[in-house]
Amino acid sequence: MRPSHPTLAAALLLPLLAACGGPARAPAEPEPAGFAECRAEAQRSAEAVNLGRQWMPNNPTQDERLAAERSAVVQRSFDECLRRRGLARGGGVEAIRRPGMF
Repeated sequence: MRPSHPTLAAALLLPLLAACGGPARAPAEPEPAGFAECRAEAQRSAEAVNLGRQWMPNNPTQDERLAAERSAVVQRSFDECLRRRGLARGGGVEAIRRPGMF
């Protein structure tokens, strides 16, 4: 008895599909104590809140500009909070900013 083509195709494709999962990733390391509090504090900072209040619907140029400014403000506030708590991260390289109209 000869195997049918769908069965043969399924048998050949099954190992290929299983290989598409990629390598197993190691679990992410938990954040050090204090990082979550600093992240929340940075999100609630006065500068970040004020930038959020400037948002105007249907203005993609302003949305992009405010999102970039807010991201920089939140990151700066987060780093300041970590320094105050003595948890400053190593490094010191400033992130590359996208060129734009702002």
